[in-house]
Amino acid sequence: MTSVHETAYPRLKPEVTDQELVAIYTPSRSEIEHIFSLYRQASHRTWCIIQLMLLKRLGYFVPLTTVSPDIIRHICDRSDLRVPPRRALSQYDQSGSKTIHQRRIRDYIGLRLMTAVDERWLERLAEQTAQTKQELPDIINVMIEELVQRRMELPGFTYLFKLARKCRASVNDGIYKRVTGALSQEVVDRFESMLNAGGNQSGWDGLKREPKQPNVREVVDFLAHIDNMLVLSTGLPQLDDIAATKREQLVLEARAMDAAEMRRMKPIKRYALMALLIQGQLQKAIDDIAEIFIKTVRSLHNGAEERLRQYHLQHSEQIERLIGQFREVLTVLNEDASEAERVARVESALNGDLESWILECDEHMAYAGNNYYPFMLVGYVSKRSLLFKCLEAMSLKSSSQDDGLLAAIAIIQKHRSSHKELLPLKEDELPELALDWISDKWRKLVFERTGPDEPMRINRKYFELAVLSEVMDELKSGDLYVEHSGDYDDYRNHLVSWEEYEQDVGTYGEMLGLPVETQAFIDQLHSKLSTLASEVDQHFPENEHADIDHTGIIIRKMDRPKPPPELEAVDQVLTTQMNQASILDVLTETEKWLDLHKLFGPLSGFEAKVDDPRKRFITTLFCYGCNLGATQTARSVKGLSRKQVAWLNLKHVTEQRLDKAIVKVINAYNRFALPRYWGSGKSASADGTKWNIYEANLLSEYHIRYGGYGGIGYYHVSDKYIALFSHFIPCGVYEAVYILDGLINNQSDIQPDTVHGDTQAQSTPVFGLASLLGIDLMPRIRNIKDLVFFKAGRGDQYEHIGSLFRGTIDWELIGRHLKDMLRVVISIKAGKIAPSTILRRLGTASRKNRLYYAFRELGRVHRTMFLLKYINDAELRRTINAATNKSEEFNDFIKWLFFGGDGIIAENVRHEQRKVIKYNQLVANMVILHNVHEMTRLLKEIQSKGYELTEEVLRGLGPYRKGHINRFGEYVLDLDKEVEPMNYKVEFSQ
Repeated sequence: MTSVHETAYPRLKPEVTDQELVAIYTPSRSEIEHIFSLYRQASHRTWCIIQLMLLKRLGYFVPLTTVSPDIIRHICDRSDLRVPPRRALSQYDQSGSKTIHQRRIRDYIGLRLMTAVDERWLERLAEQTAQTKQELPDIINVMIEELVQRRMELPGFTYLFKLARKCRASVNDGIYKRVTGALSQEVVDRFESMLNAGGNQSGWDGLKREPKQPNVREVVDFLAHIDNMLVLSTGLPQLDDIAATKREQLVLEARAMDAAEMRRMKPIKRYALMALLIQGQLQKAIDDIAEIFIKTVRSLHNGAEERLRQYHLQHSEQIERLIGQFREVLTVLNEDASEAERVARVESALNGDLESWILECDEHMAYAGNNYYPFMLVGYVSKRSLLFKCLEAMSLKSSSQDDGLLAAIAIIQKHRSSHKELLPLKEDELPELALDWISDKWRKLVFERTGPDEPMRINRKYFELAVLSEVMDELKSGDLYVEHSGDYDDYRNHLVSWEEYEQDVGTYGEMLGLPVETQAFIDQLHSKLSTLASEVDQHFPENEHADIDHTGIIIRKMDRPKPPPELEAVDQVLTTQMNQASILDVLTETEKWLDLHKLFGPLSGFEAKVDDPRKRFITTLFCYGCNLGATQTARSVKGLSRKQVAWLNLKHVTEQRLDKAIVKVINAYNRFALPRYWGSGKSASADGTKWNIYEANLLSEYHIRYGGYGGIGYYHVSDKYIALFSHFIPCGVYEAVYILDGLINNQSDIQPDTVHGDTQAQSTPVFGLASLLGIDLMPRIRNIKDLVFFKAGRGDQYEHIGSLFRGTIDWELIGRHLKDMLRVVISIKAGKIAPSTILRRLGTASRKNRLYYAFRELGRVHRTMFLLKYINDAELRRTINAATNKSEEFNDFIKWLFFGGDGIIAENVRHEQRKVIKYNQLVANMVILHNVHEMTRLLKEIQSKGYELTEEVLRGLGPYRKGHINRFGEYVLDLDKEVEPMNYKVEFSQ
């Protein structure tokens, strides 16, 4: 049964702090007067005032014998009433007066009991919620929220649990019946043959295959796999009416089952799960093909750029020789001689070999202006077949009326088998529309004329490369989309309807304090930018840390504040006196505090017997979070086999459940006093670090900045030092695309509204989207001289900082597309689409992508305002630097905890790779929580000995402590060991 602790169901805490007693259980003067006006007898007043405060806190009545004596004593003291003895509480719980008192209290605060009509409404709500959610705690939480909003007394938890379970079963059965009922007998026979196939691997297992490192042979095999899935998907019903979240949960359940387990399942559920998995895997496979295509074209560009750099280095002597020869020719032409003599001397200076010099000049001019495109031919020969196969597999569509690129794709596919270098340019074959997208650099290479009277021809290979490069860019910008895809489909299908937009936009604007009418929005933004620029200009002469010269703005480094002299001594005490423990001890104690294992039930939602679930969970967490691997974990932790360790990960653990466990750790951490000295919780920093993975999978890519193959772990770290969210993304992806996702998806008690990032977060579209989401983007700024400041109006003049402004905001463009931008933002808030999905499409400039230009222009306003604050406020720069340093320290800390397997993620399946990153974040947060608990205990001991702990000293400490933790040696999982209770109530008096 789902535990009450996994839900938002209100309950009494076993221990209550003095602050909580005052804040929650102190009756107001009007409440006391009301209860006293109802009853003259002191005992009735006592029972009523206690129950009133408990009902306000919980939303339902509880037996008074279950209430902490501290709570009862506090309520009575604040009401000037005598504290009743324990025996009287038990008698009152059995008395008839209790019901009368409860009715009056309920009426006073405006709560009502559920009626039969309400019960039917609640059941409909549970069924509606079960359409989108699979986990019982999520369904229960929605019911609780609605009951509170409707001012109803909460029913018992068991009632809500049974109702949620019943409705989920009803909804799931409906899905199974609807899907299975739409299958023909031919499809059913096909499914059965998949499960009963002979050999070492059934068709069911083969369905789950992942692409390896892309090469021609692998892509051919993978395309055959897609063809097979297309055959399997023939005759399947459209399942778009099943909510994406629900479909994802059911697909996870299906993927975790092997063929034998599927055969044991009831047919109605078996066939439904198979249909869902086939469609899900087909969608994912088409995404993979698009990803392989983009990566391959991008690698051609990167390789060509590198070859151009090498060419310039190797041919520097040739360039010097050409310039020297050119100077000599100019000198001859400048001499006082006849024309015939000058021509003869020029020919002599060129050794009579004019053709050779012309060829050298042509070669140099071909690569002048950093045009690396000619070098792409070197790698293209071996990749051409792969790219055309990918192009064939993708059903490309244009997201606008401009389909010129699709016409060009058809042309290169028509001439795919041609061996001609030059193709005739026929107007009926290559219409002018198809040439609009070709840049000048490509035009010089694509179009050739063999003679003055010869017709224009196109260079086939360069034209293919130009088309393939444009396809890559338009897939990234969203100008092209792939049918039946997930990541590369038409994002407009995921936006809220215009009717929903009109319903929600007013409320959303009020929530953010943002005008949603076009003119009011522009007026407010124009005023903010103009006012801020004037203020910064006025105070600029007083700015000691910034100056402007002919090169632009100069920001001087500030001196680091010296730490208080007592800090080193306190830090040394903590280092030497923190209890020595193995990493497994730390995880065990932390898990016992929080009972995290209760979050990881079977994926199917049905109860299953798992021997010693706490031991199994801790071992699995240790295995994947520290990267030991199942085999090594089974050797190190006695009593479990390799299969048992891997089984729990496969059957019980998902990314969503790991996120819930992470949130539970964060919320426990946030209750301690010590983190409040490190930050307010209102800001977070986002940064990525490279993780090594094997090359034989699609996510693996060579990273130029970090070096080597791998993927990027991207983390949002609170200013309180704990990580709020994580992603695992390919190396080639622009990291800032994911900078907003962490804040949108964060479900913890720490809710930042400001995010800091590295220099990639300087992007103007990111600034624009963040501003409409109510998020302050404050990245670390480098190369500020290269960033453009924009004025609010052309006529604005500034005495001191005027030279910084090199552009003016196009307010008409912002106003024209404000509704489109707000529709995107409301869709994000509604959970229809992720910020990264939009930012992926805003990362590439496109003539057809109107959203890009709108968000870019809005972002110019907000980035300019941020840059003005940045140059004006030295403390802001210090805050940003400190926040990004915390991210870098966290990256080092998680790498230290990921000590097994040489730090290489051994998983080749992408959802398992993402789970490993979540496991590791969970381990890191648990160690951070344990460290803060230990630090709090020691610091209080230090303070009790008369040592003064100033706020400056406490602020200078940090939780990323490693010295007391033993990562290696023999691990003893002792679940019987007494664990000191977590004590978050310690405060440090100043």
